[in-house]
Amino acid sequence: MSAQILDGKAIALALRESIRQTVEQKVAEGQRPPGLAVIMVGEDPASAVYVRNKKLACEKAGFLDVSEVLAEDTTQEALLSRIDELNARDDVHGIIVQLPVPDHIDPETIIERIAPHKDVDGFHPYNMGRLATRMPVLAPCTPHGVMTMLEKTGLPLRGLNAVIVGASNIVGVPMALELLNARATVTVCHSATKDLEQKVRDAELVVVGVGRPNMIPGHWIKSGAIVIDVGINRLDDGSLCGDVEFETAKANASWITPVPGGVGPMTIATLLQNTLKAAYGD
Repeated sequence: MSAQILDGKAIALALRESIRQTVEQKVAEGQRPPGLAVIMVGEDPASAVYVRNKKLACEKAGFLDVSEVLAEDTTQEALLSRIDELNARDDVHGIIVQLPVPDHIDPETIIERIAPHKDVDGFHPYNMGRLATRMPVLAPCTPHGVMTMLEKTGLPLRGLNAVIVGASNIVGVPMALELLNARATVTVCHSATKDLEQKVRDAELVVVGVGRPNMIPGHWIKSGAIVIDVGINRLDDGSLCGDVEFETAKANASWITPVPGGVGPMTIATLLQNTLKAAYGD
């Protein structure tokens, strides 16, 4: 048995084309295009690549792009003031401050300053709370993108034994909430979890988002399980790999995401989807 590949690149491309067509129609009807402001503080190379990809995605979707790079020594007060200005702009529907930010800036303070209805990353406590109470508005992009991918398998999630490895607010926690809302039975594993191997072996769905190369051996994967690998890691030879040992896992799983080309493209596509929702509603 060899797993079917969940091609995030293809799914994301189709989603982005649907978004582009919707924007084209709305603009033809006389409405404004969705506006997305992405702020980066400093010149972190990985963040710069991600921001550049977001900018390109905005252009292709017909969005108004309001990306900007602020100096490394920008004060927290100056950044908060810039967010206030963007919160007040009618042509900006989504605001993101690219993480990580420099050490002198508190990310929680920054996230909370973004107006909840413009928080297209879905990290504001209001939006996380809406997701937790089964009334989502703008859900965190990566987990919501994973849910879009899971729909493509055609497999029911109700009652599925799901194990999430990693408990970050960006992936692990909102992923657990998404799956709970889909009526899966969810276990969240983290650094204090005992007997991680057995929990993974028992799982019918495994979602891993830790950022450690090949930390989940492929032989841990249960026969027929679905494997969603959120991790992306660069090895010493320059190649990329996920958090799951891919080749061995593929031999056991029914569906598996590749790295690269799996979850990554869905994050940006879902960001555009959230911005479209912020601009026009459901």
